Amino acid sequence: MKNTSMDYNKTFKSLKKNYPDAQCALIHDGAFQLLIATILSAQCTDKRVNQVTPNLFKKYPTPKAMANARLKSVETLIHSTGFYHNKAKNIISCSKVIVKDFNQKVPDNIKDLIKLSGVGRKTANVVLGTIFNKPEGIVVDTHVKRLALRFGWTKSSNPIMIEKELQKITPIKYWIILSHWLILHGRALCKARSPKCKLCFLKKNCPYYSEIRLY
Repeated sequence: MKNTSMDYNKTFKSLKKNYPDAQCALIHDGAFQLLIATILSAQCTDKRVNQVTPNLFKKYPTPKAMANARLKSVETLIHSTGFYHNKAKNIISCSKVIVKDFNQKVPDNIKDLIKLSGVGRKTANVVLGTIFNKPEGIVVDTHVKRLALRFGWTKSSNPIMIEKELQKITPIKYWIILSHWLILHGRALCKARSPKCKLCFLKKNCPYYSEIRLY
């Protein structure tokens, strides 16, 4: 019988063994910096964001400073991350709300976080997991989405549906670390184009590898 879904318990153990130092790739110092960096990471690589944020945070190190920033100035600093106009508007607006409604502190719950401009469940879960160690959800980015589909853990392309399905099969102790494992694996081997399936330590149980071997 054809295998259509990878054994998630075995997969978690293998990912844990092969990526023991998995952690958030965005360089940050505290909740505010990680929040802004994650907003900037939309449709952009973490590497590029890490090149941009040092100068951004040097000029605007706090929510209050960012809230008072000139739009053009922020746009110039983050230009290379793409969609810089909307991102600049969002991080300034987001900072204003943090100053006005949260006493300059990033909220520590998903209900308040997703009210901020430019913040969806993915960004909120990054901050909650990395900074506050709160597993309120699972981060679903492009790598997590691709691997969840290849592993047969979901048939959906909707990040919210994928997150719900991953939550059902993932012990809560892995909710924070799972995305980091999958992101590292997606970058190292399970690439969007030309995945290195023959080198993959998960290939024996992988339905995607079983499928491509037929052709």
